[in-house]
Amino acid sequence: MNKPEVYVTRALPPPGIEILKECCNVEVNRSEDAPPKEEIIKKVAGKDGLLCLLTDKIDREVMEAAPKLVVISSYSVGYDHIDVAEATKRGIYVTYTPGVLTDATADFAWALMMSIARRVTEADRYVRGGKWKIAWAPTMLLGAAVYGKTLGILGIGRIGSAVAKRAMGFNMKVLYYDEVRPPKEMEEELNLQYRPLDEVLKESDFVSIHVPLTEKTRHLINYERLKLMKPTAFLINTARGAVVDTKGLARALEEGVIAGAALDVHEREPIEPNNPLLKLEDKCILAPHIASGTVEARSKMAEIAATNLIAVLKGEMPPNLVNPDAQKVRPLSKAKRIP
Repeated sequence: MNKPEVYVTRALPPPGIEILKECCNVEVNRSEDAPPKEEIIKKVAGKDGLLCLLTDKIDREVMEAAPKLVVISSYSVGYDHIDVAEATKRGIYVTYTPGVLTDATADFAWALMMSIARRVTEADRYVRGGKWKIAWAPTMLLGAAVYGKTLGILGIGRIGSAVAKRAMGFNMKVLYYDEVRPPKEMEEELNLQYRPLDEVLKESDFVSIHVPLTEKTRHLINYERLKLMKPTAFLINTARGAVVDTKGLARALEEGVIAGAALDVHEREPIEPNNPLLKLEDKCILAPHIASGTVEARSKMAEIAATNLIAVLKGEMPPNLVNPDAQKVRPLSKAKRIP
């Protein structure tokens, strides 16, 4: 039996490609840029497996170009870039990499929170810009305290709960909102207090977003909801950019509705030059979607994404399957390409 054919839309950290090459013929897009959709359509033709990134839109048109395709493995926790319903209808297995990003993303949410509260990036610009003329002054670059404050978490899944766990070391009161409440034992262990969404916004000094992007959560945080927050409060987003209405946030920051925001994710990525948040550097920290960017996390993601893909090609249940209903259309035995 010939080796199955796999297309990978970007070079990955080791050991991802190495795992695939053990039993597949692998074609990799070596450019750091995301391949255009036309190129994905061209390259995926004749392939048995596709390993893609969050920036690759995998829709019906792509799947239609790949009649042999049995598995789409995403190098990501989110999978809203994939038309999962269409894949399921075609018996294509969709996999993802949950869990592995949890600690890296939770750490970065805290890095953003501390940085915006204590004006770290602003202080760096102050020093580099030659503005530091007095050795020390009682009112120089005063920031907000974090210890002992109230943290509101929107979405108490893996990452949200990891953020809450870190808050215990800062003696914070932790409020949360989620449509599905966790077990009472978890609430007690992490000192979590449930509140409706509007109350979390009203009571919190820091609001950290950890919900998936769905039609229901798109622009969940808009100008009207930001007006519920304290004028001294800060918004942190390491989830999905479109959960926050960019224009509404810019307006809220300009008007002093909230004190500041720190974002790792954006409605358009890379960020557009006319994004109004770019002009608000003293009130807003903007990072280029790097919350999972540790060597350890990115390497483990590559390993899991490759392992997921190989499992399907071996006719085995992948460790992290998004759409189990694909089995009803194409049993795993029919997806098998590796003896």
